[in-house]
Amino acid sequence: MSIFTRFLARACFCLLLLCTACQAAGPLPNATPTASGSALLALTPSLAPQAPPAAATAVLQGPQPSPVAQRTGAAPLRFTFPTPAPHPASRWRPPPYEVPWAIGAFDHYYLTRPIAADEVNWPEWDYRYGGLAEGKELPHSGIDIAVGRYASIIAAGPGTITWAGYGLLNYNADINDPYGLAVVVAHDFGYNGHRVSTVYGHMDRIDVTLGQRVSAGQPLGLVGTTGNSTGPHLHFEVRLQFGDYAATRNPELWLSPPQGWGVLVARLMREDTTPLFKLPVYVRSLATNQVWEVHTYGPSNIHFDDYYRENLVLSDLPAGDYEVTFEYKDELKKFNTTIRPGTTTFFVYRDGRGFSNPLPTPTAIAPEWLVTPRSR
Repeated sequence: MSIFTRFLARACFCLLLLCTACQAAGPLPNATPTASGSALLALTPSLAPQAPPAAATAVLQGPQPSPVAQRTGAAPLRFTFPTPAPHPASRWRPPPYEVPWAIGAFDHYYLTRPIAADEVNWPEWDYRYGGLAEGKELPHSGIDIAVGRYASIIAAGPGTITWAGYGLLNYNADINDPYGLAVVVAHDFGYNGHRVSTVYGHMDRIDVTLGQRVSAGQPLGLVGTTGNSTGPHLHFEVRLQFGDYAATRNPELWLSPPQGWGVLVARLMREDTTPLFKLPVYVRSLATNQVWEVHTYGPSNIHFDDYYRENLVLSDLPAGDYEVTFEYKDELKKFNTTIRPGTTTFFVYRDGRGFSNPLPTPTAIAPEWLVTPRSR
């Protein structure tokens, strides 16, 4: 046997021994990727719950180093948050409760959806009431419903047309008005002694006239892109009395929720009880892992509810148990709560005192109902 042949035979024998040892020791660590035990599937907030794939993960790397960490050299904290995904194709959701609807003594779900149930008729998740668009200084005074152009806009309740045309912001005929073509309905009911009005903006066409009486569900016109609009959608506001931009309230506290679903309302505060502004908050269903992202209100020109005095509202949540998480002062805050069908779930966070969920005390509120809430 030649020297080369003996060398090749010895090399093969050594390789065989090495492979046998590796097989006996088991697979190498991290040889096969696995899903993290804390992973959350980030779905759109506009659908009924769906079971997530077993290996789906979606994480957002946590905060940048704080000034303290930068000075001391301490490692920055990192938290895992879900991230929202684009809207799925399905548009199904349960029909809304009949209006007026109010299980709680201070609830006022008096309005039907201004878009019919066979279309998208829920708020855009990333630009709710109180939200700040990029480059904007004033928070959003209503909700946007991202339905297609020429979809029919319908009255959210019975009343009288008090505005129809351009110029709503300053009550003139300015065709460059940010609302574009808009309609205002002064409704036949109120809350806490104030008449309720609704605003419908960015319309393509108006089919009603000033002073006309309308009923709930009656067509007002068509969805368009007039005014300050980046695409076809309905801008919808709720105002008290015959007020202007500064008299708005969060429409998600006025639109009747889908049957079997509820509304989450919260007040998040600093230690001195001032609101936490523009804070990202994540709401996860413990049953399905479906995730919603919502931000607390912006810092100005936003008016909270007389009773809840909230700075966060997330409507259209299927009944069930949820985990609420957010980051504040480089700490991950967590709170579990239950959404009950057809009603409002309320909680409070105050820095230094943590979470609590007692209902507010109506010390200075004496509602004068102009409609009788329906109880269940």
